[in-house]
Amino acid sequence: MRFIPTRVHGILDYTVSALLAISPWLFQFNRGRAETWVPVVLGAGAILYSLFTDYEWGVSRRIPMPVHLMIDLFSGIFLALSPWIFGFASYVYLPHLIFGILEIGVSLMTSRQPHGFKHITGRQTTEAA
Repeated sequence: MRFIPTRVHGILDYTVSALLAISPWLFQFNRGRAETWVPVVLGAGAILYSLFTDYEWGVSRRIPMPVHLMIDLFSGIFLALSPWIFGFASYVYLPHLIFGILEIGVSLMTSRQPHGFKHITGRQTTEAA
């Protein structure tokens, strides 16, 4: 069931992605290896592709919302599994796992189309009731 509006998803994109990018320093697991750089790169990357997403919070609307949600899904899976993929689970895994599961869940619960503004298809959509 997709009940999160794209407008709310956009707010989550920028705030959670920024939090993810600073999480190694915020949660004290910044050793300068994969445990540090995976969330930094994924958080910064999410901010970047959000800027190019065709939704209310996009600046240059080039990426369709369904593509954005697919990137979110795969990013969340990769983030959640990264402690075991890169072998740092004995040092830290909860922030990666929690952020990853959050990203997976939000990607699966967000509406696939923005409502109420012109997007790259060039047509006006109506507000969802």
